[in-house]
This record gives sequence, C-alpha cells and structure tokens, in this order.
Amino acid sequence: MRTLPQPPGAPEHRSAHWFLWWLALKEWRSLLWSGTTTGAFMVCGVLISAALGAALDSGLVRGDLDALLTWFGVLTALVVTVVALVPVCHRAECFNWYASAYRTIQAVTNHSVRMGPTLTRRLPSGEVVAVGTEDIDRIGDFHAIAGQFLSSVVAVAAVSALMLTSHAAFGLVVLVAVPLIMTGTVPLLRLFSQRQEHQRDRQAELTTLATDLVAGLRVLRGVGGERTVDHRHRTASRRVRSAAVRVGWADAALNAVRELLPGLLLVGIVWYGARLALSGEVTTGQLVAFYGYTGTLSTAVRHLMRALSLFASARVAAGRVVRVLSLEHDHPDPEHPVRGPTAPCDLHDPGSGVTIGARRTTGVVCADPADATAIAERLGRYRDEEGADAVLVDTSTGRSVRLRDLPRAWVRRRVLVASNDAHLFSGTLRDELAPDRGVSDERLAEVVRAARADDVVRRSAAGLDALLTERGREYSGGQQQRLRLARALALDPEILLLVEPASAVDAHSEAAIAARLPVERAGRTTGLVTTSPLLLDHTDGVQFVEEGRLVAEGTHRELLAASPRYAAAVLRAVPTEGRP
Repeated sequence: MRTLPQPPGAPEHRSAHWFLWWLALKEWRSLLWSGTTTGAFMVCGVLISAALGAALDSGLVRGDLDALLTWFGVLTALVVTVVALVPVCHRAECFNWYASAYRTIQAVTNHSVRMGPTLTRRLPSGEVVAVGTEDIDRIGDFHAIAGQFLSSVVAVAAVSALMLTSHAAFGLVVLVAVPLIMTGTVPLLRLFSQRQEHQRDRQAELTTLATDLVAGLRVLRGVGGERTVDHRHRTASRRVRSAAVRVGWADAALNAVRELLPGLLLVGIVWYGARLALSGEVTTGQLVAFYGYTGTLSTAVRHLMRALSLFASARVAAGRVVRVLSLEHDHPDPEHPVRGPTAPCDLHDPGSGVTIGARRTTGVVCADPADATAIAERLGRYRDEEGADAVLVDTSTGRSVRLRDLPRAWVRRRVLVASNDAHLFSGTLRDELAPDRGVSDERLAEVVRAARADDVVRRSAAGLDALLTERGREYSGGQQQRLRLARALALDPEILLLVEPASAVDAHSEAAIAARLPVERAGRTTGLVTTSPLLLDHTDGVQFVEEGRLVAEGTHRELLAASPRYAAAVLRAVPTEGRP
C-alpha cells in the first residue's frame, strides 16, 4: 500500500504539455500498471470471442464431450480472469487520479507559499481557488483514464491482428477505420477546448468576485452596497452559465460522435461479415468471433475518443496550473547567495537609519504611518529598494551582509514581520498557534499568557482544541490581534518585528502585553514598530523617524521630555478593543 500524497518534486512549467508529461513521468509505474491490467482485461475479452468462435468450428457441434469440457474450461478461465481484473483496474485508475491530483495541488500549494504576497498581487484569488478545486479534477480525470487509453491501443492491435489472420479485408478495415474515426473528432476537440478555456476564465472571475464579496460583506452592508455587488454577481453568474452551456453543447456533440462513429463501424463490420459468411468465405465460428471483436473494438474506440476529450480538458487545466507555477517572486533569490551569519546581529535599515539592536527590544516610532510600513517591509525583505537594502551586522565581528544577498528562505526563518493583516487560518487554535507542531502545551500556555489571549482560549470548553473559522471571524478585532501575537511568539524567531501589536486591544490588555513582552523575548532581538506609549515605555530604546529618516533616539521617557514632535506622535488616542 502506497501512502499519498507523495513528495511532489520540482514541477515542469514550460507549458501545459510539459506539465502533463512531468506528471506522467512521476507516476509512470502506476500508469504502466494501470495500462497493463486494463489491457489484460480487454485482451481477455478479445480472447473470449476468439475462443467462442474456435469452439463453434471445432468438434463441439458434433457432440464431442471432450471438446465441450475443454472449451468450457477455457471460457471459464477467461471469464474468471476478467472478473478478477475488474477491481484491480479500478484501484489502479483511482490511484492515478489521486496521485496526479495530489501532486498537482502540492506543487501549486508549495509554490504559492514560496510566493507569499507576490501571488495575490499577480493573480486574482479566484484563479488560485479554481486551480485547487476544478483544475485538479480535470487533470486527475485524464490520468485516471490514461490506462484505458493504453489498453484500447492494445485491444485495437489485438483485434486487427486476429482479423488479419482470419480475413485480410477485415483487418484492413480496422487498421484504416480507427485512425479515420480519431481524426474526425479533432475539429470538435479544438472547439471543445476553446469553449472550456473561455468558461474556465469566467469561472475564475466569478470565484474572485464571490471571495471578495464574502471578505467585504460587513463593509458592503455598512455603505449600502449590497444591491450593486449582487447585480455584479448575478451578471458574472449568467456569463459563467452561458459559457458552461456552450461547453455542454460541444461536449454533447463529442459524445454523439463518440457513439455514432464506432456504431457505424460496428454496423459496417457486421454487415460485411454476414455477407462473407453467406458466401462461405468465413466460417460460422469466425463470424461469431468477428461479432465479439467488433463489440470490443467499439468499446476501445470509445475509450480512445473519451481519452482525447479528457486530454483537451486536462490541457486547459494544466495551462492554468502552469500559469501559477511560472510566476516569479518579487524578491527572487540571489544568483550567488552568501552564507548567513550565525552570531546575534543588529538589523539595520540604511534607508531610514533605523537599527534593531541584537538581543534588545527596540521601539520604532514614525510620524507618518507610511514610513512605518516601508521600514517594516524593508527590514523583513518584503521591499527591495536600490541603495536602501536592510543589512545584518554581526555584533562580534562587525561584518555586514545585505538581506538581498541571502537566500530568501534563510531570511524568512530568522526574521519574522508580524503585522495586523496577517491571516488567521481555519482549524484548531492549537494548529494555528503552533503550525510546526513542535511546540508543547506548556509553551503554548506561556505565549498565550504573554499575548494576553487567555480569555480567547477559555472562551470554549475545548480550550486549544477549539475550532477557529477563517480569519477568526467569531472573535473581535482585539482578540484576533492577540491571537496573531501569540502565534508570532510561539514561532520564536531570532528577530521579531511587531507592527502595532496592541492597536486594537483595551488599555488593560495593552498594559499587560507591554509588561510581559520584554520578558518573553528576553535575550532575543525584537523590534516594536508602534506609537503605543505603554509598549514603548518597556523597550530598551526608541528610535524616532520623521520624513523617512531617523531624527532622534533614546529611551521613551527621554524622548518625551526632549522632543515635542515625538510626544505629539505617541500621545494620540488609542483605539479600544471591540472596534472593527
């Protein structure tokens, strides 16, 4: 028994055809096994027809008991083999479906995680959702039937060979008719593919609109925009329905041709075989065998035609997958990455002059909120600016290295920027607060207390096993913020940058967080980008930024006394918990 999902590997994304070929190479053993078992199933069907015809032409008609028992045994063995192969074939097809679908979604998910915010800036959310739902079904359907495609080719070859040995004209009819039938479906396949691609685009647009609608429902109700968005959604839905109907017509035409052409071939072979039997050119047993061959041949041709239509659908789906996999990160890895420092480092932003001291808790106050966002993004390497790249400075040797010159994965493991727009995923609180599953319950309890999120955990009798909906919508803004803070603390990065971690909580909770945070992060590097006086009063030092440049630094109380502009920046009204 093989375990799914398998490690996905590096996907091929030069084109849709290359991606499908990559999937086939990754699962070539299971595809070959599926083709072999299904081929054996269809060959057994051909052999049953051949055996039945041979039995009629043998001494069976003269009442030969030995011949009767012999052919009874042969036919029984073939039928038992066919029955035994049915579950084997079905299991192989199911495995191919799951293997290709899971490998595809793994590749897309892994790349999406690596892309981070770049993904949502390059593609609408509905496009990614459709890849993870509809497209993997199309790719899975094609790989599931790939075994039938191989077996159908084998069955056509076997029938052709048997007919050629029995009657050359029959064999030639099969060899010529099957390629003509397959060629005749090409125009319809092209039309089907075009219409399906158009429908797929409309579906992605509708999914994006629906996602945005759900995310902004509260705001829409507040400004009375429900009717406008409802009209847009209805219009988009009608476009999807119209496109789907056009796909349905093309699919119906394909199905009709899939039944018509093999049926015409069957009628022609039966008519021609009956004429040969009446003229004495073939025996009664050969005629019966030919009837059986034509049934198998008809099934094989239908499988071939169905495989072609599923390939057309899979090619459209693979094109969408390749579109996601081909996206390049806004901040790519350097061509020649350098080795990251191992000792504690200061994190310096040349663009503003801000420095987050190693093993210290440093506050950063910006008179302009836009400067705070820019500094946090540069320090976390979410924004690259020529000449203003953040650098790590080794406190023991003085060696400095730009974040841009380090592997992006190395930076993400060691520098964490926790902002208020960080996503809360659905699942249990335990899984959300400790996604790496390497954090004990005792440690989780510590970070929950440090983030003042005790009441959130106690809200449910299940505690840390309580279910969390997407974005934590069942909690208030302040509770969500404290959960984000607890998650950031549980990750325990070497350098943690917190952007306004208590802007939505009440004053009592804010004071508790301010007192506990330095204790929780003792001996590690922490930056607080905030204007909260309570948080700043518990830092080791504060740096004040005006017009994008560092203009003053010292302790919170020193700056309050010495800089009126700093005092004006931090002594503003603070939002209270419960405000949306």
